Amino acid sequence: MNAIDLSILWPALVAGLLVTATHVPLGTQVLARGIVFIDLAIAQIAGCGVILADRIGFDAAGASAQIAALSAAIAGALLLTWTERRWPDVQEAVIGVVFVLAATAGVLLLSGSVHGSEHLRDLLVGQILWVQPAQLAITLGVYVAALALWFRARSRLGRTGFYLLFACVVTLSVQLVGLYLVFATLIIPPLATRHVHRGRLLRAWAIGVAGYVAGIGLSASFDIPTGPLIVWTLAAFGIAHYLLSVGRAAVPVPIAGRR
Repeated sequence: MNAIDLSILWPALVAGLLVTATHVPLGTQVLARGIVFIDLAIAQIAGCGVILADRIGFDAAGASAQIAALSAAIAGALLLTWTERRWPDVQEAVIGVVFVLAATAGVLLLSGSVHGSEHLRDLLVGQILWVQPAQLAITLGVYVAALALWFRARSRLGRTGFYLLFACVVTLSVQLVGLYLVFATLIIPPLATRHVHRGRLLRAWAIGVAGYVAGIGLSASFDIPTGPLIVWTLAAFGIAHYLLSVGRAAVPVPIAGRR
């Protein structure tokens, strides 16, 4: 790899590590609550906010669009907080309906745009290789605050606090790496370590880091789309960890004195 490659790859890797650091703990809670598709729903709602701001005339990368995305995500989080309180037994189905409505709303909003397909692809796949250092600085500050709040006040956040924190983090992450990578990072490492009782968080983080490092490296080496490839490397490391750890746990421990 030459210097130009490294100048592109290191911000992408840092972005991946930042997303992994925040999404793995949140993903563990998402699995525990049984609301796996919440990130897709909120991310799509945030995307609608960006698209709507762009259609009105605001710069899609400017502060106004970011405020629109965050406002839309918070509104979606409050809506899902209310539905979980009102209909907890069908919350996952409600989240699915909200996701479909937000996704199709985005398609409708982009139907008259010349670059509609490009905007939709960027929302889904992301442009992790084009992450700028300035974005990383802002992301780092938000993520550090989010992690501090999560680890210090998790028990006091409650349902509403969790949804709002989740909305803020996911809104930023989707614009950094895309919806597919956000979902994969949030779900795959916690899912692969769900049977682990000791050191689960560290193992899940390790799967996330390995997936991003391998995915970015393979993408640069073989000129393969980076975002989709990272999703597959995350899945590969997650499956490998699960099979190895379950297989190790299944090995019988010899009992002293038995022949």
